[in-house]
Amino acid sequence: MALVQLACAIVRGATNVLQAEQLQYHWRAVFERPVSDSTLRRALAAIDTPVAARVERARAAIRRVVWTLLALRPGGFPWIRVCGRELTGWYVLDLDAAIVTCTSRKEGAAGTFKGSFGHMPLGAGVANTRECVAMLLRPGNAPPNDVDDHKNVLASAFRQLPLPLWSKLLVRIDGAAFSHEVLDHLQSLTTSRRRVRWVTGWASNATDEQAIAHIVPTAIPSIEGPHLLRRLGAAPSGGPDRRVAPAGRGKQVVPAGTGAVGQMAALSA
Repeated sequence: MALVQLACAIVRGATNVLQAEQLQYHWRAVFERPVSDSTLRRALAAIDTPVAARVERARAAIRRVVWTLLALRPGGFPWIRVCGRELTGWYVLDLDAAIVTCTSRKEGAAGTFKGSFGHMPLGAGVANTRECVAMLLRPGNAPPNDVDDHKNVLASAFRQLPLPLWSKLLVRIDGAAFSHEVLDHLQSLTTSRRRVRWVTGWASNATDEQAIAHIVPTAIPSIEGPHLLRRLGAAPSGGPDRRVAPAGRGKQVVPAGTGAVGQMAALSA
């Protein structure tokens, strides 16, 4: 019961257990028997593997109902838009690690690669509905491209997605998580009833630039937005090979073969 009331308090806007307790007393019509913050902490600490699995199944069941209601509304299910084109029928899953700083020696807190102190959880979110479906708590010194962590988060996220029988899924991964093992795993996720595509990036070096310079520009399609849209069936062909500078975040575009070492290259499949 304590976990149910905590979940309801989070829906009402609570961000910590103290706010959850206060919200319960404020909304007595919803919470007939408010639970104290200490009880909530004990309930969270008592969660073991079987209980966590039950919570995961309950979240997936509720999400299936909510997604069904979204699809039945007048506007239909929310499909994302890329380069002005709507990716109808594509469910977009984003994986990214984020640094959460803290000022005290909390459990799992450690120095990060950016010189700060805290944690580095790895999360998966659905871009269509803007909801987090999986989260792996990690110490601050956890590597951003850990293959096992990405596989675990992907598996947890897939269990949460109420995808239709014939589904199309696009997985987007930050360039810091780029590794051949992760991409090979993403390639293996495609089945006869589920089509999985992915897009990621990596920081190019001098060797990459030399290899790109030897490629005839017209021999390969674009590896940026337009090419991805063509693969997803949402855009016409054509467009140059491009790479986006990390600092620009999509604003500064550098043509391939210019010798601009250290740019972020985009890769999709």
